[in-house]
Amino acid sequence: MSFYTFTYSIIVLLVLSSVNVFASNEQLSSRECESLGFTGLALCSDCHSFAEYVNDQGLVSDCLKCCTEDSDDSMTKITYSGAILEVCMRKLVFYPEVVSFIEDEKDKFPSVKVKYDYNSPPKLIMLDDDGQQKETIRIDNWKSEHVVQFLKGKVKPKSAAL
Repeated sequence: MSFYTFTYSIIVLLVLSSVNVFASNEQLSSRECESLGFTGLALCSDCHSFAEYVNDQGLVSDCLKCCTEDSDDSMTKITYSGAILEVCMRKLVFYPEVVSFIEDEKDKFPSVKVKYDYNSPPKLIMLDDDGQQKETIRIDNWKSEHVVQFLKGKVKPKSAAL
């Protein structure tokens, strides 16, 4: 009887581990990833590096569900039609670099809008041609010039109407 119980346990473990492998291939939405704490444009190689330092397979699995596959220039080719800089107005006092961007640099980017949303950490919501959210990037610790540099590379300039 114990041999069969042992064999049954091994089979159950193998089935569960194979289900977990297949589940790890699914991608999560940017909102789901943000709620898990994975935001920005993380590459899957970052998740593999992360796994070397963290002994939590569930956390690494979540990272892999939120990452973008690495390839040559894969991230430099992605551009967006616009962006929304979302932040809580009450928390702006804690983010002087975001304030600096809004006051001094934002007007250089006509396709970037500022949205004040209660309790929202500072983030860029990148939009496709249809105005749909494609990516969310937290910018809590970014300097104003880094936001400018990022937007220059990632947001298509608005074409002038003829």
